[in-house]
Amino acid sequence: MRIRVAQPDDAAGVVALRATVHPYLVRGVESTRKMIAEPPPVEGWTAFVAEVDAQVVGWVSAQPARWTSTPDFGDIAMLHVHSEHRLRGIGTALLSAATGHLTALEIRTVRTWVQPDALPFARRHGYEPSRELRYSALDLDPAPALPDPPPGVRLLPIADLDPHLLYTADVASAVDEPGDVPVDAVSYESWQYDVWDNLGLDKTASTAAEVDGEVAAFSLVKRDGDRMWSDYTGSVPAYRGRGLARLVKATALHRAAADGVRVAYTSNDEENAPMLAINAKLGYRPVASQWSCLAELT
Repeated sequence: MRIRVAQPDDAAGVVALRATVHPYLVRGVESTRKMIAEPPPVEGWTAFVAEVDAQVVGWVSAQPARWTSTPDFGDIAMLHVHSEHRLRGIGTALLSAATGHLTALEIRTVRTWVQPDALPFARRHGYEPSRELRYSALDLDPAPALPDPPPGVRLLPIADLDPHLLYTADVASAVDEPGDVPVDAVSYESWQYDVWDNLGLDKTASTAAEVDGEVAAFSLVKRDGDRMWSDYTGSVPAYRGRGLARLVKATALHRAAADGVRVAYTSNDEENAPMLAINAKLGYRPVASQWSCLAELT
């Protein structure tokens, strides 16, 4: 076994590993390859793989958080190890590599995400559970019916939008999103990398509700073959309470299904009652959960 920095050619192996460990996560090979080859526009992003007999059996990425005003905060994202290679020190080695990287960048507080059965592992390494995240799935056969927008509301594929309008709505809707730290410092450059230029973003299925020339709500679809990820559905605070979030999400799901998507996945903080209620009405069912866990680095 060896731990090394991830390379673009690892993309297929990383996606295959993710499909085994986290089948409810959706990110394709080309999107993963680009992420490794052209990292996010923030100093300090990195990823490591664990390799056994030339096979990728573990993965972790780490970066300073570029979306929050909280100082010295970093993320260790989705550490996972193939089930056949666990209890051999691979997870510990990957975590150590990621932690060492962030420590060198003077990060003081780190968040990672773990499945419930991995909480003892997290605690042994100084991480304490903070918030529960629910993963849900929706069979799109049949797909939700295409809803009719109310008067004054226009439904558009985001391909027809100026991306700056969508960015403005995204930033406004995310300010009070439940989480460990506020999402209140997203630059346009960062958003463009994560969202608009993501190779998996389906700009035809992703839908926005426009009211008086402004984006009032939107639902983003990231796709890999016949699987999709509802990346984010949000409403601008001034337009909440009108059913627009459910409207755009149902429309996005309908459009994705019409183009061959068969199953949709999403995730929500367990305290995000409005979005959980929308998903329940659309027919989503829980399939997994994870916990955010926090640690202080010394």
